[in-house]
Order: sequence, then C-alpha cells, then structure tokens
Amino acid sequence: MKQTISILVENQAGVLNKITGLFSRRAFNIESLAVGVTDDPSISRITIIVDSGNSVVEQVEKQLNKLVDVIKVRTLEDDRMIGRELMIAKVSCTTKTRVDIMNLCQIMGAKIADVSPTTMTLELSDTTERLELFQSLLRPFSILEVARTGLIAVQKGSGKI
Repeated sequence: MKQTISILVENQAGVLNKITGLFSRRAFNIESLAVGVTDDPSISRITIIVDSGNSVVEQVEKQLNKLVDVIKVRTLEDDRMIGRELMIAKVSCTTKTRVDIMNLCQIMGAKIADVSPTTMTLELSDTTERLELFQSLLRPFSILEVARTGLIAVQKGSGKI
C-alpha cells in the first residue's frame, strides 16, 4: 500500500540525510521523494511516497517527529489530497508525426517546451496515472528521454499540514 508522507522541516543542510537515513535503517524503499522551499524560505516541505502498511507508517511518523529539524509530519490520504508530478519527455519526430504529437499534447494538456527538426520536448504536470498514460501514448513516437519529479501534494480543503 502506497503512503504519502508530507514533512515540514527546517531548511538546513543535512536534514534530508537524517530523514532518508531513518527510512534506510528500517529498510523502507522510498518510491518518490520531492523537496522544495515553502512560502517561508526557512522551511522546506518534503513529500515522500513509501510502499508500506499503515502501522509501519505510523511508527515512522513518530520517529520523524522526534527529529529536531522536523516541524510537522502528516500522512496524506489519497482521497483527501491534491497531488501532482511533472514529466518532461523528449520524443523523435518527423514532419509527418509532428502534427500527431501536437494533437496528443492538446488532448492531454501538455506543453511543447522545445522543437528541433528531429525531436520535440514536451512537459506535463498532472497525476501520476495521467503521466503514465501520456508516456504510454508517446511510446509509438520513440521516446528518447524522460525526466519525472516526485509527487508533491497538499491536503484538500481548508486543512493544512
């Protein structure tokens, strides 16, 4: 079962190492990790996706809360969060396939970031499922390169971490 953990931490060197070390010591595989500064430059938000049971995640939450640099920890439920991921993909194209790729981008809501005579670089920010669909639809055009961020998420409604 995949769990999304959102952590507010002090924006200092070494904090990410302490947090990932906690997961590593417990042999948890981190499937996705995204870190960014919040509206307050002294605070960063870390979003971690792990594949683990609820009781295990509760234990990790307690351990995370004991770390000095951690301000707040919350497990976000899938139906109570808004999560997005960014993908940048470079595909081969010809004058014949360029229009098909552009139509696919329009349907999926992707942006064309760069065009060359033989390639197109595309970007899409969406749910993980929609990115996987977009990537599968791009395969017939010969994907040359893909870069994806980890999921970032916030709680729905007026609640916050």
